[in-house]
Amino acid sequence: MPPLSSSKKRRILLIEDTLPLARLYTEFLRAAAYDVVHCPCGGEALDAASASPPDAVILDLKLPDMDGLEVLQALQARDPSVSVVIVTAHGSIDLAVEAMRLGAFDFIVKPFNADRLNLTLRNALERRTLARMVEGYRKDLDRGRFHGFIGGSPEMQAVYRTIESVAASRANVFITGESGTGKEVAAQAIHRASPRRDGAFVALNCAAIPKDLLESEIFGHVKGAFTGAAGDRAGAALLADGGTLFLDEICEMPFDLQSKLLRFVQTGTVNRVGSGREERVDVRFVAATNRDPLAEVQAGRFREDLYYRLHVIPLALPPLRDRGDDVIEIARSFLTDYAHEEGRALSAFAPEVEARLRAHDWPGNVRQLQNVVRNVVVLNDGPRVTLDMLPPLGGPDAGASPRAACGSPMADVSEGNGAVQPLWQVEKDMILKALRLTGDDVPRAALMLEISPSTIYRKLQQWRGVGSRTAGETAA
Repeated sequence: MPPLSSSKKRRILLIEDTLPLARLYTEFLRAAAYDVVHCPCGGEALDAASASPPDAVILDLKLPDMDGLEVLQALQARDPSVSVVIVTAHGSIDLAVEAMRLGAFDFIVKPFNADRLNLTLRNALERRTLARMVEGYRKDLDRGRFHGFIGGSPEMQAVYRTIESVAASRANVFITGESGTGKEVAAQAIHRASPRRDGAFVALNCAAIPKDLLESEIFGHVKGAFTGAAGDRAGAALLADGGTLFLDEICEMPFDLQSKLLRFVQTGTVNRVGSGREERVDVRFVAATNRDPLAEVQAGRFREDLYYRLHVIPLALPPLRDRGDDVIEIARSFLTDYAHEEGRALSAFAPEVEARLRAHDWPGNVRQLQNVVRNVVVLNDGPRVTLDMLPPLGGPDAGASPRAACGSPMADVSEGNGAVQPLWQVEKDMILKALRLTGDDVPRAALMLEISPSTIYRKLQQWRGVGSRTAGETAA
């Protein structure tokens, strides 16, 4: 009976001191396509097992240098998953049963034929395979952190396994998922788990760069290629040589530029803008989008040939709402980090707060959760987070505006008499209110409002200028 199918021969360690029997057993095993290593004594067998761990062991309990049970225990101590088949005579069956109690898989009573040996060995190898699968599953259950990810849910374990499987390959990976699910974290994980980890990881957001500059950002340019090109510049492709190039929001790339990217993917060569010289680079492509890339192809917005070049290994990231208790683990991690950063004593969530976080739909995914926890830490202190500290999370039963759902001070603005104020006045009121709440701390106020601190400084300068002109006009 043949062994389990495998691209690699199963390695069998045969420990038998009677040479004629050893030759017979070896003939049985090699006829079944096993790779056999024979050792006539226990010490030599243990050395061989250390040098190259076997998939299974056939062990005679009567050895010249040591007791077979000692060999069994030593093998089990080194690799508990190894399957050991005991070979025994009729008079030693009690000893063989004792060996099974100590961890042996089965025993065969002499004499036996090839079919009996191979059937027992096949069963032993199947048991080893199942044991390793179970052990791997248990490790997955215990793995709550993985290259920047937090969470041990089954959905994320599947993501971790895919990343581990594809990391060593050169195959391009296409990551999909809603905004805030961690697509760049996944790309970085692929890079860090790959042989390219010592090379550069270069990320480029195709949606954040103006259309007329994107080609230069990817391929670089030479001096004088366009107005403002004061010198030669290497683009992301050259910077990522030997490493990984992450193209985020790839479906936002202009259609005419996609053909140039396709040529780069196909040939591994780039032309800097304004140069006629090709330069060869070695990069691994990881692309990402929060859209359905195939729908973009069907709508004519994304090249089908580029799609199939990049979409070799798909990796779909689950939304936070589908990750069960991961939301609590992530929130606790954010709380620890931000409390340390802000010098707060907050160290835990009240049970009712955890229940609220777990029940929320999190349309903004991990990024929204991150903003909510930071909002709590910036505005509060104490031993633990209580419900009254939690900003409105939004949702059908929250009665909050979309802006309030992100933890903004807009949550407690009353509608007054129903009059509508000019937008600039609403903006000014909100900025000034945030400054009052934070004691004129501009960075913290900007965090609450989810805008850049430079925006607040610019607005304050603008309002002061308007105030000065008004006062001067009144005095005149």
